[in-house]
Amino acid sequence: MSYTVFYMNPDATPGVIEIVRRHLPDGWGLTTPTTPFDFSQELAEADFVIVATEPITYDHLSIAGHLKMIQHQGVGYEKIDLDACRHFGILVGITPEGTSVGVAEHTLLLILAVYKRLVTAMNGIAHGNWMQWSLREDSFELSGKTLGLVGFGRIGRAVAKRVLAFDARVIYFDACTNNDHGLDAARRSSLEALLRESDIVSLHLPETIDTRHLINSVTLAQMKPGAVLINASRGGLVEENALLEALQSGHLGGAGLDVFSVEPVPWDHPLLALPNVIATPHIAAGTSDALNAKMKAVFANLLRFTNCELPQNIVPELSELVNETSPRKKDYATESSRAHI
Repeated sequence: MSYTVFYMNPDATPGVIEIVRRHLPDGWGLTTPTTPFDFSQELAEADFVIVATEPITYDHLSIAGHLKMIQHQGVGYEKIDLDACRHFGILVGITPEGTSVGVAEHTLLLILAVYKRLVTAMNGIAHGNWMQWSLREDSFELSGKTLGLVGFGRIGRAVAKRVLAFDARVIYFDACTNNDHGLDAARRSSLEALLRESDIVSLHLPETIDTRHLINSVTLAQMKPGAVLINASRGGLVEENALLEALQSGHLGGAGLDVFSVEPVPWDHPLLALPNVIATPHIAAGTSDALNAKMKAVFANLLRFTNCELPQNIVPELSELVNETSPRKKDYATESSRAHI
């Protein structure tokens, strides 16, 4: 049977769309936005929606009369109206596949770029300033430093494995993860102790009511003087004005940010003007390798739905929509609750 999939991503380039199309099951159709803002025609025809960064609202779902399931190609589903999905009986799946490696590598990139003053050094060369000696007093090595991971799910553990190869010490805080993670060199910690001891604090949490502005004036003050903050998770975890003050005062030594509370971040955002801040445009998992892995997983999940099988990684808030008689429901809901961390 043929199904129509709407790739609800008005920012997708032709190359991105071609990767999505490459994984489309035989006989299925793919539609993409014809305008940047009005998706009514495509939603009215869609059996499935794949979403990236666009919000999905009640109004969207009220148009989508044929919609069977929403599949987020990533893991952060805070822009999807779950109450509306519950009202219309629409399942929402997430895609943890294809995320861990890219985000872990990007986290290391941000750490090293801040520590080695990469942008300052590059800009110096471009402007005729050879900074062979002037950067030495405030450039650092990762070896021997303590990395504190706030969140120790799939991505946090992937970061830990890579950082340990640099001969750094790893401690972590996670309210859910047990100690059976195969990384004996990583030590569990309280959040307060982690902030106090870490040379680098890296965030790997979803944005929820409980985690929003977890990093604020109070927690920033608890961090070690000269420490570095890394955020390749969600911008809402950090209260940006408090971070700005901590950087300007010299309490923090630097920050590496792939995400911001408002995206795209305004070009004149004061954090971007600081020489000890490295910023990237939410690209930690934005590689061709990751997108191929994600689309393979996305369509495998949609095929499970069409084959009357239980889809994987349904968001836990909608677990009641899953067939109550399924013997796998309990295990499935447990897996889903951890998949986004």
